[in-house]
Amino acid sequence: MSRERGRDNSRPKNSRPPRRRAERAKPPVEDPARTAALETLRAVRERDAYANLVLPGMLRRHRVSGRDTALATELAYGACRARGLLDAVIADCSDRPLERIDPLLLDALRLGTYQLLRTRIPGHAAVGATVELVRTNSGSRLAGFANAVLRRVGERTEAEWVSRLAPDPDEDPVGHAAFRHAHPRWIARAFADALGGTAELDAALAADDERPAVHLAARPGEISADELAAVTGGDPAPYSPYGVHLEAGSGDPGQLEAVREGFAAVQDEGSQLAALALTHPEIEGSDTRWLDLCAGPGGKANLLGALVTLDGGTLDAVEQAEHRAELVTSATQGLSVTVRVADGRDFGAPDSYDRVLVDAPCTGLGALRRRPESRWRRGPEDVEELVRLQRELLRAALTVTRPGGVVAYVVCSPHPEETTGVVNDVLRQTDARELDARACFPGVPDLGEGPFVQLWPHRHGTDAMFCALLRV
Repeated sequence: MSRERGRDNSRPKNSRPPRRRAERAKPPVEDPARTAALETLRAVRERDAYANLVLPGMLRRHRVSGRDTALATELAYGACRARGLLDAVIADCSDRPLERIDPLLLDALRLGTYQLLRTRIPGHAAVGATVELVRTNSGSRLAGFANAVLRRVGERTEAEWVSRLAPDPDEDPVGHAAFRHAHPRWIARAFADALGGTAELDAALAADDERPAVHLAARPGEISADELAAVTGGDPAPYSPYGVHLEAGSGDPGQLEAVREGFAAVQDEGSQLAALALTHPEIEGSDTRWLDLCAGPGGKANLLGALVTLDGGTLDAVEQAEHRAELVTSATQGLSVTVRVADGRDFGAPDSYDRVLVDAPCTGLGALRRRPESRWRRGPEDVEELVRLQRELLRAALTVTRPGGVVAYVVCSPHPEETTGVVNDVLRQTDARELDARACFPGVPDLGEGPFVQLWPHRHGTDAMFCALLRV
């Protein structure tokens, strides 16, 4: 029998090929913990949201509870912190550049890679769960791609990936430490400069990846630190006379009765110490008019306001943003505090205040352990504009402080340009003189050569707060 070109005559004429049985789509596998983590990463990426603010809502939406809450928290925060390292590994395991990978798929790959490299979840379980997550959210085709990438990721440990991808530690110790601890290189460089070298750099960067304890501040005149520790199950802080530490993961501190009733506030011990330092230097004459020049969201205004109220004085709390000013008003209820919506650079008459706090806007590099996504949000280009603002605020503070009064310049950053750089620039332009701030941090060890104080998570268990004290 002859065959016509292009036609298969082995099948009866006019017959159709048999239909393939349609494959039934797999029902989605419910994984509320990983879904909540994925949606948190998506919100951080798309809306510049803060993970610690978004995740609680995601947990409620997906009804995550018990051990799954800890899993979702670890994955969401961990993947945010380690993004740079995770992306480098994913890029090495992918046949396409990161910018060509679907953004939601990339978020899922980050979660999977984090599980493989930084958790005890078995490799097959981490890959399988992530692939199912991709299948549910992005379809089977991308699930296959995710499976291939993650299997390559799982071929090496984190230490082996660091050895493969990080700069040589002998030739570029800062770059190696930055990669190993998942920090942008410019931040690692700033830390090394502030520390005076690389000897402590690994410890300083590693501290940013540790889950910090919750710190509370007892409101003076309302409750003591010992009493607050007793009612919350915490421990009195080692340095702040008003501080209490709770274990990490001990629940939402905002729901504690002492916090809800206004007897205590959530505040890092380093912030407490920096605010209290303003109160230590002796002042001749009146000491009843205090000023918090950058008061939002109100933690330091609450502490200082309580102290000055006990002594019969007043505190003016200045905040430029109205919504943040409302937070200050809420935080300082019942105290002799007046909240004023104004620009701190143009507030107050000269020689009006006895003590002034300048808790200036900054990069926030000192609180990276509490804000997992922050290290990837800022860039070195942000520093110059902030430094200009910081100088202007400090000069304004010196202007409104009376002769003999004291100004505390505080930032939550160890970046030398934001800390000693700002203080030294202003000292050259004014008649103010710097005091030895170390004497105003009683009992705190490892404060260096002074006269300023730089706290560190790896040394003091606090955020990396900087404080300089100036006498007008």
